[in-house]
Amino acid sequence: MITVPPSFRAMPRWWHDDAGRGWLDVLPGGVAARCAAWGLVVDGEPAHGSNALVVPVRRGDERLALRLAPPGDDVAGEVRALRVWAGRGTVLLVDADEGEGATLLERLDGGRSLADEPLDVAVEVLAGLTRTLAVPAPDDVPSTAAIAAGMAESFPREWAELGEPLPSRQLDVALDLAAERGAAPTSSLAVDGDLHHDQVLAGMRAPWLVVDPVLWRGDPEADLARVLWTRLDELPSERDVVAAFDAFVRASGVPRDRARAWVVLRATSYLLWGLAHGLTEDPVRCRRLLDVFV
Repeated sequence: MITVPPSFRAMPRWWHDDAGRGWLDVLPGGVAARCAAWGLVVDGEPAHGSNALVVPVRRGDERLALRLAPPGDDVAGEVRALRVWAGRGTVLLVDADEGEGATLLERLDGGRSLADEPLDVAVEVLAGLTRTLAVPAPDDVPSTAAIAAGMAESFPREWAELGEPLPSRQLDVALDLAAERGAAPTSSLAVDGDLHHDQVLAGMRAPWLVVDPVLWRGDPEADLARVLWTRLDELPSERDVVAAFDAFVRASGVPRDRARAWVVLRATSYLLWGLAHGLTEDPVRCRRLLDVFV
């Protein structure tokens, strides 16, 4: 049986999750059962992110990856997203058992992500993936317009509850932009709502492929803020931040004004969420983005 990596057990998400810690205890048996059901043989040491365990496996000559997620994870949403994209810019889904939180995927190079690449290269790749992922999306997936409208409704309440943690001028700009994007016509094209450097791994059939995508539809630039804040410490000056922003806009072909709007909206949203959940580092990064773009 596999051994659950101690680094996975140490992840903060398990600190206050009794059910999750119980799942970790039985995870080796779960891997063995899923391997038996799908005819898999473990082919290496497990890897993990903050939430799921990924085990290299083989089935005959196929080199695959078995991903197991804890109870309560939206595995059905992930499976649907991977089926919509069907390998266009994303990892290929081979099989799934949503009830068991298990997905069988093509194997990528888990040791090499865009986080390991120079920032200018990574931004170009992410911008290109934004275009690649723009395939027709189902009508019933969350739209960026609905997400923006929700921000327009929630921001004033969250801002007040948190003791007005950003200047009212910045809040007013965010509210105006949320109302604007919330009222805009929504594109029918797919958007990954969790696109960033760590979620893009080196592949064999394509140089880079997205893992763990979140399926939205609408404005393709909706997650640009995450592209920036995940490596903002490598951008020491305002000029550097704007240069990375402009590089993404040029390479993706998205409208600059909409891209700025979404940076402001997502940075405001994550700042408020982060403060409410006790984060200390990312809210500082969000403040930097707001100071640059508002």
